[in-house]
Amino acid sequence: QVQLVESGGGLVQAGGSLRLSCAASGTTFAINAIAWYRQAPGKQRELVAAISSGGSTYYADSLKGRFTISRENVKNTVYLQMNSLKPEDTAVYYCNAGQYYSGSYYAGVGDDYWGQGTQVTVSS
Repeated sequence: QVQLVESGGGLVQAGGSLRLSCAASGTTFAINAIAWYRQAPGKQRELVAAISSGGSTYYADSLKGRFTISRENVKNTVYLQMNSLKPEDTAVYYCNAGQYYSGSYYAGVGDDYWGQGTQVTVSS
């Protein structure tokens, strides 16, 4: 079983930056990657970025260049550095434990594979 705890959200002005953290604990045999998703009010949850245990990364095309995902294995923590934030980046950001292979991320299914979320609000 894996536990995920997000932190680092908050209120920031447009053009600003935030760094989100996802601390992972526990183990699950099939898990080899962590991803960040976001969900804005009235919209579906969407994949933002993912990183494998080996350091391979995936980004949503619309976010490349502004967001960077990284991991610190010693701390079992995955980060999402968000720069040049826009009001449309406002959402609840969640981390998910899943699988990454052949260039694609496959989300872990079920509440056990999701964190509780952290709110990011970007003001104009």
